Amino acid sequence: MRHRIGIILAVVMTGVLFFLGAWGYLRLLRLPVQGVQLSRLSAGGGSLLPDNRVLLALAAVAGTGLLAGILIAVPRISPLAAGLPGLLLLGWTGLFLVSVRQAVDLIPLRSDPFGAGFEAMLLNGILAAAGLAMILPMFVPSRWSTREADDSADAATDQFVPGWSEPQPAQAPPAALPKRPTPTGDASLAAGPNAPTTPAD
Repeated sequence: MRHRIGIILAVVMTGVLFFLGAWGYLRLLRLPVQGVQLSRLSAGGGSLLPDNRVLLALAAVAGTGLLAGILIAVPRISPLAAGLPGLLLLGWTGLFLVSVRQAVDLIPLRSDPFGAGFEAMLLNGILAAAGLAMILPMFVPSRWSTREADDSADAATDQFVPGWSEPQPAQAPPAALPKRPTPTGDASLAAGPNAPTTPAD
């Protein structure tokens, strides 16, 4: 069940990377041009923070990186959540090294900002770097086992809260004292030598 949820998260991560990450990266991308005049730079060479479009692009890129970081770092999340998109990015980069035209032609929505931004990340090596970082959880053995993750979490809890997972054993009730035996001798002997005796008929 944990790895099935990881596959769903992998699809979500791929969609966020293609739509939000690529769109934000394209908005922030500025190619340096030699001899460009200061008046032709973005915001006239001043601050970009008052520009709402720049802030939205920054938020899109930061949100994509935050989601990828959570999928990579959280131990309880399946490594497939980050590993499958990472393998996809590395495979696309490998195809780009073999055949640039074929790798670019496979990008969907190239006429839109999403596809154009994804192509820019592919050309600049961003996808290769992101793919290498996202496949790292697949090489951690503890990420594949739910029991080991639970045991490590319980051990960390025991360090801060001693006796949290081991309840104290219940005390047994005290054993009952043995009763003193009743003497079984002659009644006359038990009464003493001066006790009156009943004459026999």
